[in-house]
Amino acid sequence: MTLVLDASAFFADVPVDGPAWTTPSVVDELVDFHAKCRFTALSAAGLSVREPRREDLLQVDEAARQTGDAGVLSVTDREILALALELGAVIVTDDFAVQNVAHHLGIETRSILQRPARPVRWRYRCTGCGRYWREPGDCPVCGAPIKRKLK
Repeated sequence: MTLVLDASAFFADVPVDGPAWTTPSVVDELVDFHAKCRFTALSAAGLSVREPRREDLLQVDEAARQTGDAGVLSVTDREILALALELGAVIVTDDFAVQNVAHHLGIETRSILQRPARPVRWRYRCTGCGRYWREPGDCPVCGAPIKRKLK
């Protein structure tokens, strides 16, 4: 089975049994010595690093918007999801937002240290007037902060 590794996979010594991929932005997140050593070892064993396709990134963005996770996914999270979508791979991550969007896209995930996330949908609600919006920020009606809530 092909795996796409998030940064957490390098921090936790996840066993890799087959082809594995990651993105350059994940490599940039590896700052501690142990994670860098793990990356070097996996690279020597065949780990591949590449950017995802643009069309897959757009599909991830749409899925994240539908689940309400668009405001919390980082560029790295989006790239991991897009690469797994392109390769038909399993994502190795503990990030609940990544797991949620992956589930929505039909991508299998493998948790590392945390329990697997259950699929959820988010809404954004103004803390002042109670109106619902498509994304976080400040309410255009009353100016209060808009917070993420379970749907």
